[in-house]
Amino acid sequence: MNETVPQVRGIPVPSRVAMKIPMARPLIDEETRQAVLEVLESGRLAQGPRVLEFEERFAEWNEVPFAIAVSSGTAALLLALMALGVGPGDEVITTPLTFAATANVVLFVGARPVFADIDPMTLNLDPEAVERRITARTRAILLVHLYGNPCEMEAFQELAERYGLALIEDAAHAPGALYQGKPVGSFGIGCFSFYATKNITTGEGGMITTGDPRLARRLRMLRDHGQSAKYVHEILGLNFRMTELQAAIGIGQLIHIDSWNARRRALAAIYDARLRGVDKLAITPRSTPVYHLYTIRVPAGLRDMLRQRLEEAGIETGVHYPIPLYRQPLYQRLGYNDSLPVAERATQEVLSLPIHPALREEEILYVIETVNTLMDELTGG
Repeated sequence: MNETVPQVRGIPVPSRVAMKIPMARPLIDEETRQAVLEVLESGRLAQGPRVLEFEERFAEWNEVPFAIAVSSGTAALLLALMALGVGPGDEVITTPLTFAATANVVLFVGARPVFADIDPMTLNLDPEAVERRITARTRAILLVHLYGNPCEMEAFQELAERYGLALIEDAAHAPGALYQGKPVGSFGIGCFSFYATKNITTGEGGMITTGDPRLARRLRMLRDHGQSAKYVHEILGLNFRMTELQAAIGIGQLIHIDSWNARRRALAAIYDARLRGVDKLAITPRSTPVYHLYTIRVPAGLRDMLRQRLEEAGIETGVHYPIPLYRQPLYQRLGYNDSLPVAERATQEVLSLPIHPALREEEILYVIETVNTLMDELTGG
């Protein structure tokens, strides 16, 4: 490590380490900046040729026939359910350890989210727990590739086929992740988010992927007020379109995403090798994760203390996620009284550390040294 400056809580800070290490740091290259300026100068800002180009490039990169650009990852999930015709009386099984959008979209179409417990090693949705929640009302499984680690897609595909269910992949954390060499989002209906902190960003934005041409056509209409042609409204839809500005950024991001994901994996390997006193999550067998988040587990009584001390040392952290969705006030008012022990414990222990392609080696080593030192102090090690 480099020459040090004054210490933070007794921990040397390398001279090139910023006094605030963020969880994420979006990267926009000069070519992308120029592309955005060209869109501004063109006068064509709404959905147009750049969006079409982004869709075509994303579909090729994700090895799917069709990609439909939308205004957000939430819009992608909502439109997937709408296109499938999921509605009142239907149930959709999903995970309680995710951002609220995953389940809230189910409520928006009038259906009921049903929560199943998670795998204790990966924290992804547990296929066996899902099967126990399937009923005659179940229409779909909405799984989440949590933190960028693929779910066990072989098991979920088998479940979907056996029970005649739709399979929706919330891949907001996982663009470029592979299961058995195949990209996530190509097994079922893929839903991606391009929010500001994601592995691919357009500020806001999303993408839906599918191999079904009829579903793709329906999704394109749903995002554009149900239009099959200008002023021809075949079905009820809304405005979930992506702008040309967002697409210009997305095209630039796609150029770098594979190298950025490789960098995330390299940083994760450093964490794996050097962190002490914390538990690391397992990677799904036969998969290649993309580490949207690097999440560890810390005993419940120590997690929040460690987080506070890291904040004092200039290290931003996150808790993804602190409350199982069924315990959120909204779901409590709706009468949910689930108790899923693996998810309950995870919400008390998970802590996400900084990981992004711009993270420098001296920064990650400082994070590791700080975590190790603090864990020794907190545990008396």
